[in-house]
Amino acid sequence: MSYWPEFAAIAIAHFFAVASPGPDFAVVLKHSVSYGRTNGLATSAGVGAGILVHIIYCLLGVALLISQAPTLFMVLKYLAAIYLGYLGVQALRSKAAAVESEQAQPQLDLQQNLLVAFRRGFLTNALNPKATLFFLSLFTLVVSVQTPKMVQLGYGLYMALATWAWFSLLTLLLSKQQVRGFFNAKGFWFDRAIGVVLIVLAIQVVLL
Repeated sequence: MSYWPEFAAIAIAHFFAVASPGPDFAVVLKHSVSYGRTNGLATSAGVGAGILVHIIYCLLGVALLISQAPTLFMVLKYLAAIYLGYLGVQALRSKAAAVESEQAQPQLDLQQNLLVAFRRGFLTNALNPKATLFFLSLFTLVVSVQTPKMVQLGYGLYMALATWAWFSLLTLLLSKQQVRGFFNAKGFWFDRAIGVVLIVLAIQVVLL
């Protein structure tokens, strides 16, 4: 049996989903512009790893449980909203002096910041209820119940890698010196704008 038509449908749906602006994009944008390429790539890797969370619970059948348990989904929504709101408030409180280049940071601080960047990317995607709905729909409506679990896992690994590649590409563009110079010239106003975006996204998650 050929799974290429099914894979093509998944790849197209995933491309439009990952390319649409959302929490993942906002977090990658902030880290790429404020902290540089390496930090942005770490954030992108975290977003890609977050995809695996959705894949795992879909393969285990937990997605069906979530769809049948409104309270559980509501808890997920509020956790995501609280986390995005927290990031938004942190961005609103930032100051121009807080923006610094990777080269100016001690190596230990850089390593710690990379872990923070990865964690933020991971949690932003893993807690995103819109992603939950997307993968629930994908594995319910597009993926056949006859498709072997290993093939479904292959779909998931592709989407995780494609997500990582997409946001890494955005990071390479956003972290260019000219782009960073433009945004950083605005100082903390850029961070505050991102903060507002994250808070608006948190409100949208609650209203979802």
